Amino acid sequence: MSLTRTVELIFRRFLPSPFVIALLLTLVTMGLALIFGDFSQEDHVGKDVLKSWERGLWNRELLVFAYQMMLILVLGHVLVLSKPMERLILRLTSLTRDGASAALLVASTTMLVSFFNWGLGLIFGAILARKVGEYAQRQQIPLNYPLIGACGYVGLMIWHGGISGSAPIKVSEPGHLAGLMKAGAAGAESRLYPETIPTSDTIFSTPNLVVFVLVFGAICALVYYLGRTTGPSAISLPSYDFAPRETSSASGAERLDRSPVLSTILGSLIFIAFLVQYLPQLKTLNLTPDMLNFFMLGLAILLHGSIRNFLQATQEAIGDTAGILIQFPLYFGIMGIMTESGLIHRISDFFVTVSTERTFPVFTFFSAGLVNIFVPSGGGQWAVQGPVIIEAAQRLGVSLPKAVLALAYGDQLTNMLQPFWALPLLGITRLKAREILPYTLLFMFVGGIIYLAGLWFS
Repeated sequence: MSLTRTVELIFRRFLPSPFVIALLLTLVTMGLALIFGDFSQEDHVGKDVLKSWERGLWNRELLVFAYQMMLILVLGHVLVLSKPMERLILRLTSLTRDGASAALLVASTTMLVSFFNWGLGLIFGAILARKVGEYAQRQQIPLNYPLIGACGYVGLMIWHGGISGSAPIKVSEPGHLAGLMKAGAAGAESRLYPETIPTSDTIFSTPNLVVFVLVFGAICALVYYLGRTTGPSAISLPSYDFAPRETSSASGAERLDRSPVLSTILGSLIFIAFLVQYLPQLKTLNLTPDMLNFFMLGLAILLHGSIRNFLQATQEAIGDTAGILIQFPLYFGIMGIMTESGLIHRISDFFVTVSTERTFPVFTFFSAGLVNIFVPSGGGQWAVQGPVIIEAAQRLGVSLPKAVLALAYGDQLTNMLQPFWALPLLGITRLKAREILPYTLLFMFVGGIIYLAGLWFS
């Protein structure tokens, strides 16, 4: 049995849905807290575990975080459903000349778009791969369609080090680190955490940008080579239709819903308010989730041309977020148990024992890759794993921006192995997981070497 079939079999037969995994992780965390937990309250330990779980589930700061992460995904998806993005995709599709150019086109544009917004990149890459396959079918251009599908997914290997990366963009928010850690740290100790880690130290730092350029170049070279050397596959695809738009005449109040003037006014007001509020932060390259979402909201309204089109696209985009949205409270409950029981301290003690300042980012990278298999949400993973990494990094004297990027690199890398986020792409391209896995595993191997080298030598 080939490696890719083995990987697919493991995920299909032995790994349940991410929501069930979150439930199982909750039960495991409860069990560990019952055995190893150290609660300060005088209640029975079982009550302490349940109370800490409930407080974590409905932690207001973390619920705001969940909503911010969902908006990043939804608004990115809404953008790709707009008419200008449709025209862009069709224009790019017409550049296909052969299998190598098609693979290079899909992989390069998908990675660039995903660096800006992972939700946008996820759907953009899927639709572009599908339209390239249709174009090749019409023009009788031989190409390896599963390779093209894999190229449309490669953006998920660079997203967490990009502008919409959950961990880097969240730690740039003033007070986030202290709020994240306060349940597991004494008041005096919690003041040691910086008010903010600006994105100029993470996303826009020289080491991260160098790593991104190296990964981008290596993957582009790899897919071009694969496009030239792998045999073509049979393609039989019906035409993929973009989101339908209302064309019939409107009357009464419906005119406001379909008015391009109203959407232009609203979108323009959002951009004016954006510049008034965030121009100083833009000058210092310090992005926050609110800033990114505000910008994408205004852009999405303008690109859709009417409030009605915008709301129709939003309704379609929200459906793909349901599975992740309902998982976030479970991740927060796990975090609540870990912090209040002292498990975070115990786990960080282990990291401190086995790591040095040099090796800690490498351990973080591998542990993040492993955790991503079970918690396939960057935001959820940050909520669960972030406090452990931050505390251990503080105690070892490791640069916090580097620790955050180590988690981001590990999380994004194993998306090439974990098929959860590939589901939208598989649905749009009509491919199967086992067809794209041989190529995504190659992407993971090449990218992993570069990420590890970047962490070791930076």
